[in-house]
Amino acid sequence: MRIRRPAAPLTALALTVALTGCGAQVATDDDSAEAASGHYPVTIENCGVPTTYDKAPQRVVTNDVGIADIMFALGLEDHMAGYVMPEYRGKIEKVAWKDAYDTVPWLSKKAITKEIALDAKADLVFAGWHYGFGEESGVTPASLKKLGIGSYVLTESCRNGTSGSSRGVMPPLEALYTDLENLGKIFHVEDRAAALVKKYRKQVTAAAAKAPAQADRPSVFLYDGGQDKPMTSGTYAGPHDIITKAGGDHAMKDLKDSWTTVGWETVVERDPDVILINDYGTPTAEQKKKFLTSYAPLANVSAIKNNRIYVLDYADLVESPRNPAAVTNLAAYLRNVHGG
Repeated sequence: MRIRRPAAPLTALALTVALTGCGAQVATDDDSAEAASGHYPVTIENCGVPTTYDKAPQRVVTNDVGIADIMFALGLEDHMAGYVMPEYRGKIEKVAWKDAYDTVPWLSKKAITKEIALDAKADLVFAGWHYGFGEESGVTPASLKKLGIGSYVLTESCRNGTSGSSRGVMPPLEALYTDLENLGKIFHVEDRAAALVKKYRKQVTAAAAKAPAQADRPSVFLYDGGQDKPMTSGTYAGPHDIITKAGGDHAMKDLKDSWTTVGWETVVERDPDVILINDYGTPTAEQKKKFLTSYAPLANVSAIKNNRIYVLDYADLVESPRNPAAVTNLAAYLRNVHGG
């Protein structure tokens, strides 16, 4: 696979060579079939950067659970060299692609490194800013490019340029649909991508149709973790759309970022009706709940007084094909809150 900026038309010689992290390889019969199909080269825009693919990547390495989910939901496990993610993968027994997790190699339970990508002979790393990519780790699209490895950046994590490394360029669910459609083009599985997007839009629309009027919506605060300062989500992270489509009023909707921290005084001031816990295993959701219900400054917050604390998995809340089901599940809970 060769990833490049749009340039001059492909020559016949260029079609016979695929650049990977290990050097040049002669094209296979499958490569020739792809070229003959007329689909390639294909150009997509990812975080504002147009990139052209001469063929479908064959050895993709993903970082984090939601990103692996996207590949698996599209049926692209045969194009993967492996995935990197912590021990906690959410409730994979409930997803349609659970077998893929046992089929594709689990390369590491720590963050991705350049060494992992090289050892896997990756031709593409699918990760995101703060989802594997970061200057502090030295793993960035630019550093991987120097190694001959391409990158695809999770759209939810696109940097928006408003303040340092703040993230988010579109509504979170639109980011999911954008990545499905882009990957559909890159891997020439547009029909699969279109079917998923149609299914997810229908599922979200059905849940949103049952939501109460805006004035009657319970306010919801997303609690990711942290005791000195809570980590939460702004308008560009998955929980924003999950909460609002489910019929809630996102307490931190004015934060023009994805995942970020706020002060407890802000939580107290906004007095959420519901606290939504992000469960990623350690500390456990029960431990987080115990902290919230015993933390004195929160004692008079409506969600604490009325014991309105709901839990969703990390994989439900980051950009993932699990987002639409999360909307449905949270919507049912919020309808009970409203009814009460």
